[in-house]
Amino acid sequence: MKYVKPLLAIAIVAFAGSRILTSGAISRPPGEIAPAIPRQELIDSADQISHGDFLLQPKARYDIEARVLSIERYRTDDGSDLAPIDFAVGWAQMSDTAILEHFRVTQGGRFYTIYPDEEALDIPIALRASANMHLIPANGQVRDMLFSTRPGNIVTLRGYLVSASRNDGFTWNSSLTRDDSGNGACELMYVESVLRR
Repeated sequence: MKYVKPLLAIAIVAFAGSRILTSGAISRPPGEIAPAIPRQELIDSADQISHGDFLLQPKARYDIEARVLSIERYRTDDGSDLAPIDFAVGWAQMSDTAILEHFRVTQGGRFYTIYPDEEALDIPIALRASANMHLIPANGQVRDMLFSTRPGNIVTLRGYLVSASRNDGFTWNSSLTRDDSGNGACELMYVESVLRR
């Protein structure tokens, strides 16, 4: 019994240390590290995807390489069973540490907000090179990859932008343009594969 408390203390410290190592942001040197814009190809017609209680209608093929700026998990809202995690991401200028040093990025309520300082890139440019993405993992492996991603990671996500519906009348639609903002401007993405560095 005399060893229980010391062992418990060691276990708590080890757990806390592992959480810090896996949840802290990754530092990156200045320079654009995800220079390409997302690739989107509209789909005229595609078979629906059954995903739990939801039916997903693919609207566009979507491939994106981007820097993860912020991550928010959702457990209790109407869409949490479908898209349990959101990534705020940036590419081109908004993947450059030198540019990002002039912004603070927050998430909440399925939105992201960028707060510039007086030396920041123009907001319209910043918004066109960033997005808040509601992510639907296609399987458990994709879910694990998304949930173990950290701010600062460079991710390549491949899949579909979709609209979602449920028998109780719940609907959720992805944005299909880079020029919108506010309610409905986020991408709802069915993620089939994740690469991360």
